[in-house]
Amino acid sequence: MPLPSQRDLFDLPRNITYFNAAYIGPLARTTVAAGEAGIRLKSAPWAIAAPDFFMRSDRVRGLAAQLYGASANDIAFVPSVSYGTALAARNIVVQPGQTILCLEDQFPSHVYVWRRMAEERDGAVVTVRRDAAQTASGAPDWTAALLAAIDDRTAAVAVPHCHWTDGSLIDLAAVGQAARHHGAALVLDLTQSLGALPFSVTTVDPDFAISASYKWQLGPYSLGTLYAAPRHHHAGRPLEESWMTRAGAENFARLVDYQDTYQPGARRFDVGETANFHLMPMLEAALVQLLDWGVDQIAETLSAMTATIAERAEAEFGLASVPREQRAGQFLGLTFPDGLPEGLVEQLKASNVFVSVRGTSMRVTPHVYNDADDTERLFEALAQVMRCRAA
Repeated sequence: MPLPSQRDLFDLPRNITYFNAAYIGPLARTTVAAGEAGIRLKSAPWAIAAPDFFMRSDRVRGLAAQLYGASANDIAFVPSVSYGTALAARNIVVQPGQTILCLEDQFPSHVYVWRRMAEERDGAVVTVRRDAAQTASGAPDWTAALLAAIDDRTAAVAVPHCHWTDGSLIDLAAVGQAARHHGAALVLDLTQSLGALPFSVTTVDPDFAISASYKWQLGPYSLGTLYAAPRHHHAGRPLEESWMTRAGAENFARLVDYQDTYQPGARRFDVGETANFHLMPMLEAALVQLLDWGVDQIAETLSAMTATIAERAEAEFGLASVPREQRAGQFLGLTFPDGLPEGLVEQLKASNVFVSVRGTSMRVTPHVYNDADDTERLFEALAQVMRCRAA
């Protein structure tokens, strides 16, 4: 069942309508409190014991693993998607003449590393174009376009679960099956979906999947997670050689006994200083809250909300969007029949309504703190924009 509004768990003023989770998600009060407690702990370092460097991060691994449908042993911590994609690229073989597939207008952190990799290894990045994915309805079918593009030259398919400009959805199970059939790796950027859209590595079987936590997981900035398939655990090469990722790191007195063996599982891929005494407690609190709501319930709630907004936007202003069955439920990209009004974001902001523009779409991305009053304020502000445009 859809969740009732969870606004009382956030410090969101009643006059603020925030439909911008895909930009930055706000922190719940419990997450803020966890960060403040972590900062206070760091101000009294004599209270920090050796186990504190490992115990909390291992708890958070287990929480994050539930979002991926994985085990805690498969989870590593990364500071950003660009770090995670660079790590994935380091562990994928690209031969001269092979290709890496990306989508047109894909988020740059999941593009730049592949361009560099292709240049260094005499390969090529192949961009699946939006016009190749276009259907008769006007909505893109990225899945069909990707399946047509994957072939025996493909070394890697590097894509999201949904497009960050309009929420158009990709069938990752079908893409993963095609990638494996042709011997290609699958690397996913789940930043715009994990926590708001059900996902399972069992169904998709990616080589690597990365997610920043500061958007849909309502977590801190600069701390995210990475799933590494077990096939990459034993010979995988990390980006950095942290003391914390080596066997026996818990014994501070014997760190001078250098170890060639890594900690088990995906821990070898952890960014340095994993303990992160203020961000790690924040991520823990955010994930505990997210899992308490339930990803299925979050997805149902947000899908109903965006469907209502899409229907009204079309009926009242003639705005178009990707059909509900072809987009991620938490995402809505609205396009105007005569193009985006000039200064749209600024005009809405003047009414305390916050959205984004990405590409040619006005991106409306709610979360569980939104309610029917927010929707009314959005449409009141939009009506004012349209009146100004007509004047």
